[in-house]
Amino acid sequence: MTDQTFTPRVFSGIKPSGGLTLGNYLGAIKRWVEMQEDPTYETIFCVVDMHAITVWQDPADLTRATREVAAAMIASGIDPEKSVLFNQCRVSAHAELGWLLNCVARVGWMNRMTQFKDKAGKNTEKVSLGLYAYPSLMAADILAYHATHVPVGEDQKQHVELTRDIAAKFNHDYGRDFFPMTDPVIEGPAMRVMNLRDGSKKMSKSGESDMERINMLDDADTIAKKIKKARTDPEALPAEMDGLSGRPEARNLVNIYAGLAETTSEAVLGEFGGEGWGKFKPALAELAVEKLAPISDEMRRLLDAPDELDAIMAKGAEKAAAIANPILEETFKIMGFVR
Repeated sequence: MTDQTFTPRVFSGIKPSGGLTLGNYLGAIKRWVEMQEDPTYETIFCVVDMHAITVWQDPADLTRATREVAAAMIASGIDPEKSVLFNQCRVSAHAELGWLLNCVARVGWMNRMTQFKDKAGKNTEKVSLGLYAYPSLMAADILAYHATHVPVGEDQKQHVELTRDIAAKFNHDYGRDFFPMTDPVIEGPAMRVMNLRDGSKKMSKSGESDMERINMLDDADTIAKKIKKARTDPEALPAEMDGLSGRPEARNLVNIYAGLAETTSEAVLGEFGGEGWGKFKPALAELAVEKLAPISDEMRRLLDAPDELDAIMAKGAEKAAAIANPILEETFKIMGFVR
C-alpha cells in the first residue's frame, strides 16, 4: 500500500429540513466561519439536500429550506470566495460514490447506527431505505473531497467513525492508501445549545413552542423577548462552574452567552457571578440581538433574492465538482470499472 499525502480539507453540511436555530449557528455555522479563516484548511460547506428526502419532503418546502440554509451560511460569514458553498444535488459525485460505498459498507455497521434507531423508532419496516443507508451517503459526502476534518456535533461523531471504517476497508480491499482517515472536530463551550424552556432538552426546530428556541430568522424584538422569558431558577449566578450543577437552564444561558461573546463559560461567571437574572438576562438579550439580528436581516434580504442565492450555489457546485470528480473517477478505476 503506497502512502498518500492529503491536503488538509474541511467538509461539513446542514440538512435543509426547515427552521434553523441558534443551536445550528453556535454549534456549527459560527465554527465553520472560524475554520474558513484558518489558512491551514481548504473549506467546503454543503446544503445536504439529498439527505433531507430520507423522509418525505414537500417539494416547495425543500426548495425554501435549501435556500434558507444557504442564506444562513452566507449571512453568518461563510464567504463563497473563500470557501466552496453549494447544495449537494448539484454534484452527482455524491450519489455515485454513495452507491460505490454502499457496496463497501457492511450491514452490521449500519445496524449499529443509533440515529437510525432513534428516527425510525418501532416503525423500521415502513421507513425509507434511504433513512437506513444514508450514513454511507454521508461517508461519500466526506470522502468525495478527501476531507481530512469534519466539524460535527457529538451526536454525529458515530457517522465520522463509520466513514473511517469504510475508508479503511476500501483501502485494505484494494491495496491503496486512497481515502484519508477523516478526523471529527468537536470543541467549544456552546456546542450543544439547549431548550430555553427545558434545559434538559436540546434546542430543536420541532419543539412544541416557538419560545423554546431562537430561530435564525427571528428579528431583534423576538430575540430579546425569548431571552428575557427563558426559564431560570431563583438562585443568583455562581462564581464557578461547579455552582451550575443541577441547574440546566442556568448553565444553558451561561453557555449561550459564552458562545456569542467568543469567551468561556468560566469567564462569563467571573463577570456575572453573584448577580441575579435581572442583570444577566438583559445583558444576554443585548448581546444576542447585537450578534444575531444582522444575520437574520441579511438572511431575509437573500431569501428575497433567490436568483442571487441560486447563482452562488451553482458557482460553488462547479468548484466542488472540480475537486470531487477526479476522486470519483480514480475510485471507479481502482475498483476496475470500464469508463
